[in-house]
Amino acid sequence: MKNKFLKLSVMFVVALCTLTTVASSVSAASVVVGAKNFTESQVVSEIYALALEKEGFKVSRKQSISSSVIPTAIKKGQIDLYPEYTGTALLTILKGKMTTDPDQAYQKVKAGLAKQGLTALPYAPGNDGQGIAMRASVAKKYGIRTISDLQRHAEKIRFASQGEFDKRTDGLAGLAKKYGDFKFKSNKVYDNALKYQILSQGKADATPAYTTEGQLASKKYVVLKDDKNFWPPYNLMPIVTTKVAKQNPKLVKTINQVDRKLTTKTLIKLNKQVDLDKHSYKSVAKKWYQANFD
Repeated sequence: MKNKFLKLSVMFVVALCTLTTVASSVSAASVVVGAKNFTESQVVSEIYALALEKEGFKVSRKQSISSSVIPTAIKKGQIDLYPEYTGTALLTILKGKMTTDPDQAYQKVKAGLAKQGLTALPYAPGNDGQGIAMRASVAKKYGIRTISDLQRHAEKIRFASQGEFDKRTDGLAGLAKKYGDFKFKSNKVYDNALKYQILSQGKADATPAYTTEGQLASKKYVVLKDDKNFWPPYNLMPIVTTKVAKQNPKLVKTINQVDRKLTTKTLIKLNKQVDLDKHSYKSVAKKWYQANFD
């Protein structure tokens, strides 16, 4: 009887250790969170990382990946998760057709990415749309308020591009089909991170912009109205590998909870704190996360 009790005790301890090991491995699941090489992507990805760490995930970060490279990085398993945009995924990654309906854009993206082993999580309310920003003084000088105005006065305007924008179907190439050719006085390529510096130094007059960029909170710049409704919605949308999503339902739930709070107004505020107020993206992300979830 004593030996039987001892065997049962040993079996219980072994089972308990096994359960503890399994629970520990689940809570310490490793996730690699990526980000593109601009402020908003870095801030949002850091918020994702903090939220996942709070839920027990072991998180590695890969920041500042080129926009043209990051879709390949997630397909190759170099990252597991990153913040994308519905319009970018639809037009640039999937080479799909334009749509101005947010839900329709998301459903097309979701279906297309699923074929590539990727899961598009529900999009956030925040819409970081494409746009063209101008120095306010130059826009006022020539009476430029819309994209149509810019096209008519293009020969007076120095354009600061980042190269990729000129060829994209949702960039200058697509705009030209909708509005007509843009025969700019000059069109030079600069690093995307330097474009507002270039404008502020008077070396260029207009540049591609994302409509939640912090610099646009300044009265130095204006965003031109897309008067022919060319651009699709660019709602913030997390992309995760389907394998990771299926293995970690807690990850999906956590990211969805975060995304529901990321409004356009919130994104502008976060970007401003980094780009204009000169706080680090890590400190901005941490402060916002603590204020909303801790």
